[in-house]
Order: sequence, then C-alpha cells, then structure tokens
Amino acid sequence: MIRNSFLILVLAGLGWILFQEFESFKGSDEFNPIAEYYATQGPQEVGAANLVTSVVVTYRGLDTLGEVTILFLTAAILGLLFKHESESTSDDVFGTSEILLTAGKILVPILLLVGVYIFINGHLTPGGGFQGGAVLASAFVLAALTFSNIAVKHKVLELVESFSGITFVLLGILGVVLAGGFLDNKIFALGTFGHLISAGAIPIIYSLVGLKVGAELSNIVLMMKSSEKGGDHV
Repeated sequence: MIRNSFLILVLAGLGWILFQEFESFKGSDEFNPIAEYYATQGPQEVGAANLVTSVVVTYRGLDTLGEVTILFLTAAILGLLFKHESESTSDDVFGTSEILLTAGKILVPILLLVGVYIFINGHLTPGGGFQGGAVLASAFVLAALTFSNIAVKHKVLELVESFSGITFVLLGILGVVLAGGFLDNKIFALGTFGHLISAGAIPIIYSLVGLKVGAELSNIVLMMKSSEKGGDHV
C-alpha cells in the first residue's frame, strides 16, 4: 500500500512537471543564429537540395560519426553476448509458408533497391544513410525469415561494415586536409544543384553510412538467429 501510494505521488509529480512545461512552451517563429546560417548559406556552401540531411553529414559530421560509432559498439556488444556454442543444430520445426515465401521473393529485391535509392538520393530527397541502411537491414531480416537456407556469412557483413567505416573516416580526414574541415563535402566538385551527381562528396558519404548501418543492423539480426540455431551463419 505504501509503495503504491509512493508511485502515485511520483507519477503525479511528473505529470505536474510535464504539464507546467507544456503550459509554458512558446513556439519560435524565427531561426536562431545557427539555423539562420544553415538556411541562408547552406545551399550555396553544401550544394544539396535536401539541406536538413546534408547538414547532418557536413556541418554536424562529427555527430554523425558518433552515432555510427554507437551503433557499431551496440553490434559488437551483442556479438559478444551471443557468442556461445550450442548443441542444437536442428532446423526449424515449421517450414516457411507459401505466402511468406512468395512475398519474400518479391519484396526482398524491392527493399534492397529502395534502400540503395534512399541513401544515394539523400542529398536530393528526404532520407539518407541511416534511413536507407534501415531499409537494407529490413530486406535481410525478411530474407532470413523467408529463406531458412540463406548463407549470408557474418564475415561478409563485417567486411562491408569495416570498409564503409574506414572509408567514411578517411573522407572526413580528407575534408580537413583538402577543404575546410572534417567531412567537408567540397573535396569534390559541387556539381549542378539538384542533380544526382552534385553536393560534392555527400552522395558517397551517404552511401558509406547506408552500407555501414545496413550491415550492422543485419549482422545483429543474423547473430540472434545464429544463436538460436547454434551455427556460425544462417
């Protein structure tokens, strides 16, 4: 009874704090100085039609590097947790349904194509490396659920992940050496505004981020599936 009363008081206090925050909130109808600079100078400096996601790659490139690093550490920690030997090597008891098998054959290639499209066009349309990588990972998840005999090795995904991460950092360093700062996209020509080949190095950076995120998320799913079957691949 005392515990329930205490929880009710805590929840009531949190509710009151949140109510005060919402009550005193006032929206802003003008940019702060940093946002003003992004909005006015960004299109000329970055050369990308999708300024929001391009800011994440260029002006806030170190933040993106930190986010990718967190995702890598998450995948590595899960790999350590799931790394154990299992005596069970039997296949799934239930086979794949005809509906799931047919849907997988149709949707997996489409998801892969859409994922690549999202991060290649991230500087032109809403999307980017993280979104495209998540779509790629969803294709691998569907493939793992649909095709029980799929043979995607962890090593392949690890190589893609490592190559993408190392190249991402190298491009960032080239920005310091050849341009104005870490991940400065002007290490390549900006090209024609609004075209696919434009915004300097942003399409390449987004592609690397998309491949890295997709490989890491897919590796997590495959490690979980492998731990259930006791194998090194699914």
